[in-house]
Amino acid sequence: MTASDPNPLLAPLSTLRGVGPKLLARLEELGLSQIEDLLYHFPLRYQDRTQVTPIGSLREGADAVVQGSVRVASIVPGRRPTLMAKVDDGTGLLTLRFFHFRRAQAQQIKSADSITLFGQARPSGGGIEMVHPEYRLDTTDTLLEEALTPIYPTVEGLGQGLWRKLTEQALNVLGQAAAQDLLESVVESDFNLAEAIRYLHRPPPGAPVDSMRDWQHPAQLRLALEELVAHHLSLQALRAEEKACPALAIKGDGSLIAPFLKALPFQPTDAQERVIGEILADMREPSPMLRLVQGDVGSGKTLVAAMACINAIESGHQIALMAPTELLAEQHLQTFGQWLTPLGIDVAWLSGKVKGRARDAVLQSIAEGSASLVIGTHALFQEGVVFASLALVIVDEQHRFGVHQRLALTEKSPGQTLPHQLVLTATPIPRTLSMVAYADLDCSVIDELPPGRTPVTTTLLDAQRRSDVIQRVGAACADGRQAYWVCTLIEESDNVDARAAEATFALLAEQLPGLSIGLIHGRLSAADKETVMADFKSGALQLLVATTVIEVGVDVPNASLMIIENPERLGLAQLHQLRGRIGRGAVASHCLMLYQAPLSRQGRERLEVMRQSTDGFYIAEQDLRLRGPGELLGTRQTGLTSFRVAQLPAHEQLLEQVVDVANQLLKRHPDRCATLVDRWTGERQAFARV
Repeated sequence: MTASDPNPLLAPLSTLRGVGPKLLARLEELGLSQIEDLLYHFPLRYQDRTQVTPIGSLREGADAVVQGSVRVASIVPGRRPTLMAKVDDGTGLLTLRFFHFRRAQAQQIKSADSITLFGQARPSGGGIEMVHPEYRLDTTDTLLEEALTPIYPTVEGLGQGLWRKLTEQALNVLGQAAAQDLLESVVESDFNLAEAIRYLHRPPPGAPVDSMRDWQHPAQLRLALEELVAHHLSLQALRAEEKACPALAIKGDGSLIAPFLKALPFQPTDAQERVIGEILADMREPSPMLRLVQGDVGSGKTLVAAMACINAIESGHQIALMAPTELLAEQHLQTFGQWLTPLGIDVAWLSGKVKGRARDAVLQSIAEGSASLVIGTHALFQEGVVFASLALVIVDEQHRFGVHQRLALTEKSPGQTLPHQLVLTATPIPRTLSMVAYADLDCSVIDELPPGRTPVTTTLLDAQRRSDVIQRVGAACADGRQAYWVCTLIEESDNVDARAAEATFALLAEQLPGLSIGLIHGRLSAADKETVMADFKSGALQLLVATTVIEVGVDVPNASLMIIENPERLGLAQLHQLRGRIGRGAVASHCLMLYQAPLSRQGRERLEVMRQSTDGFYIAEQDLRLRGPGELLGTRQTGLTSFRVAQLPAHEQLLEQVVDVANQLLKRHPDRCATLVDRWTGERQAFARV
């Protein structure tokens, strides 16, 4: 192929057989427009139909082919009749469950001498089952295949057969064209780019099942490395772009910081002082600060943020502090108001519920500069909000925002300067994830808790012991303590077996008539939520029934007992945040997790992590190991949760090499970098930190 010849890999998908206008439109909605795009639409996983698995060796959640004898098959009556069968292969017993079936199927399965199945194994009542497996009866067609079967990410209406036909055509084109290996001469590998692509789409017969399933095959590692390098380069480009913009060099005169520190009823920890020093040093530079501050629950990030605010205010500039929920924003408003109002600093409040004249007055104070610190939700970056001199943007729990929102807020700075940016998170981030998700940010860690914090003891209890727990709560509150009772739902649901907050509130009010009990959830108005929280904080309410709306931002030192219903429905990071609401006083604190039996193996393992440790960084590492990056960083972390090949933490061993390869490319082959980033991230590179 000469330089003037068109690259067949860049040909439109309409040139493939079977791709008409309707299918083309669906594929373009998924971001696929050229043949090369199909090559980078990799399988999510692989089905192993190459061998029969003994029932006694089935792994929870794994797809497998099973052969055995049918011991019993019958239709179980009920509101929804179910066809159930028991299959025995000498190593164990497997339950089959069919919710959609024909009456004749029961007799066919029952009279069969043997059955071959393919499906996903899952635990059920102490045993193991398959729901709606594929099956064959008394036939030589055993469902076995020669090689692993790729399963592609898809949407409704586009089946796996279609993806295999399309990728087969794309692989044929790849065989006729040279795919540009952008890591050539930089990385040594057993597979070049084209070989690795082909291996992932069509693993050959005999491909090692275990290493493919664990994403450790050399072909997978080759492509994962390239993808992580592209992601790293995109974040570094974003950092360079932001750092290239000028910012106001800010150095306060100390006139406000000194009286602020003197009025505090406590001494900042050494860790807080270290992080404050790093922030103030950044703000003195004429380029934008891009700093992430992470710390465990209760480590004192708010004080660190307050010092940054005062530094900017001493220099005559404004700050915008954005929080993801009204409850957390209101908590910040209260805390910063208590600290800063005595210093003569005007703290303004702006949320979507501030309307009419009140909104006009706030907007005017922001535009005139009389409002030094503006606290609010996403309303801060809406049209019509104009700052007189915005020099610092603080984003709390940043992973809950989209990158559009963060950038829209930084664009509120007047003139040609960018504001300094401070990102806070109370979700400790493992170093593995930080290197990938926040490679464009400098990272500060508050790794010390203030003195006086009491450790929280965590106990796991079957929900059947609810009556015992209610008695314990009543006794604790009678002794002058306060308690949270956390539910995962507001109302009862037919679809989810979880205690709802409203039903729990009614039950507790009936069984604990001597207690003052409150109810708070996301559907309450801001005023009602504020009233309930104020009553709980003052001690007027002894027991607070709540949804996860209290996950962050609530500080009631006298609350030393927490009940969490259905903890198996929540992620480890969220459970850790909830538990962090207690243990803030001098009294020993206890967290009781009422789980719904039976727990899956992974569910039990996750809850055991909570029982064993209160270390947020350890919990975050386990969260990453068990559930992947989406759980820690939120579902909108598009750049991470939609990696095509790279897996975390499975590929953490590549991260040191990623930095080295990226630096080599920038130094030796800078012309390849933009192509590499576009190949793997395309339009998504702007959303690397969603």
